[in-house]
Parts: sequence; structure tokens; C-alpha cells
Amino acid sequence: MKISKHPISKAQLKNGGDLDLLLLGSGSAFATTLHQTNVLVVKGNDHLLIDCGTQCTSALAQVGLKLSAIQTFLITHSHADHIGGLEEAQLSARYINKKRPSMVITQQYQDILWNQSLRGGSEQSEVKRLTFPDLWKVIRPSPIKGFSRDCWQTSIGSIDVKMFRTMHFPDKAKSWRDSAWSCGLVIDERILFTSDTRFDPQMLAEFDSKFSLEVIFHDCQLFTGGVHTSITELSHLPESIRRKIILVHYGDNWRDFMAQANDAKFHSWGRQGHTYQFD
Repeated sequence: MKISKHPISKAQLKNGGDLDLLLLGSGSAFATTLHQTNVLVVKGNDHLLIDCGTQCTSALAQVGLKLSAIQTFLITHSHADHIGGLEEAQLSARYINKKRPSMVITQQYQDILWNQSLRGGSEQSEVKRLTFPDLWKVIRPSPIKGFSRDCWQTSIGSIDVKMFRTMHFPDKAKSWRDSAWSCGLVIDERILFTSDTRFDPQMLAEFDSKFSLEVIFHDCQLFTGGVHTSITELSHLPESIRRKIILVHYGDNWRDFMAQANDAKFHSWGRQGHTYQFD
């Protein structure tokens, strides 16, 4: 893996065939000096935007891209730092671009996302009532077996994506089954992206054993408690896992925890605007 040494100012939606992950942001929902942890995946002629939060338009602009240029989306759950830019994406696509973008989404989460979040601002935009398929081309992932939790798989051109349920919120939920709908991803069977989850070492161990992961982009809360995994909890993982973890979704005061992260031997802190290239 190669990591760009400086944030890029001009991103592309195509490359020579390597798998690139561009961190549009690395911050938590309430960070004010960091964009939200939304990720642009590019491989060959294909691309995928993972999450589209309230700051996504600005984050894309900083790397020379417009939200309207993004043609394929995957949303991990319905908090604003992950879906806050979707209304702009779907309405600008319909009324300016005149072309529906695509979204990778299960039927269950499509119903949740539309009825609980997107419907209110979009359904009555015309004489007829709009539905989710009026605004989005649906890419329906297929269920896959052999895992201890619900998982799905699809391909975005040359990009292989496996989605798996995570245990994010509410904090009283005992497992992913009791939690609100949220998912993480395995990309090309090389990279795990947790999105948002509470501490779930069994999940990490299972996917690392099946895929021999190269890196794990893991959300990192800088205090213990609530609905995210804390840096202290991550520090208790086996060293073989810790060395693969790139910390993301952290707060503005992350520099106060650099010594703790170094002691735990994490791979690194994910950096906003940097590209992670896998040949």
C-alpha cells in the first residue's frame, strides 16, 4: 500500500487499474476541523462513494470534484454525517443532470432510508409522488452465506464489495441483530472499512481470518462509551489486528492521543484528503 504524502487537490474518477481509496474526511460526526469520514473508491473506470454526509459537497470540491460527477453510492447507515448530502445528490441529478445515479442498497435499508430520511424532502417535488427508484438506479446486492452475520455481495465493475451488518446504535443493543440498520464493507477482499460500530472483536477476527485483510479502516472514538469503538478498546485487540488498523472517524483533539496510538502499534491515523493505493 502506498499513501500519498500530501492531500491531493485534483482527484480523478478513473485510474490505471489500481485500487485507490481517497479519504474525503477523517472526522467524527461532531468534528469541526475535519471533514466527515466519507470515502471515494476508484479502480480502473469504476468508482464508488461510501457515504455522503452533510459536508460531502465541500469535501469533494476540495479535491476538484462535484457531487454531480459521482455516479455510484453506497450508504452504511442513516446518521447525518453519512446521509446528509443525499438529498442534494438525488435532486440535482434529477433536475440538473437529468440522470439517475446508482446506489448499492438492500431492500430492507432502502425502505428505511427512503421512508425515514429522504422521502420528506423529495416525494412531492412534482405533480406525481416520487419513489426511491424514480431518483436512483438500484444495485441490489445478493445475500451470501458462510458468515456469522448477514452479508451481501455485489460488484461495481471491477470493484468487489461485500457488505456486512454492524453493531452501531443504540448502545443498549446486545448484538448486530438488535441494532439499527448499519453495515461495514470488505473491498476486493483486501480492505475492511467498518464505517461506524461499537467494539466488535469477533467481527474483526472473522473477516481477517477469511480474507487475510491488508488494512482495516476502523472508526475511533477518543473516549469510551456511547455508540463507537474507543481507542482504548481498540488497544486491547491482538497486535496482529492492531498493526492493520488505520484510525478514522476521530475527534478534533486526536493529536492528544498520538502517544497512545503509537504505544498500541496501530498502522496509522487516516488523514483527510490522502489517497491509499493498492496495486
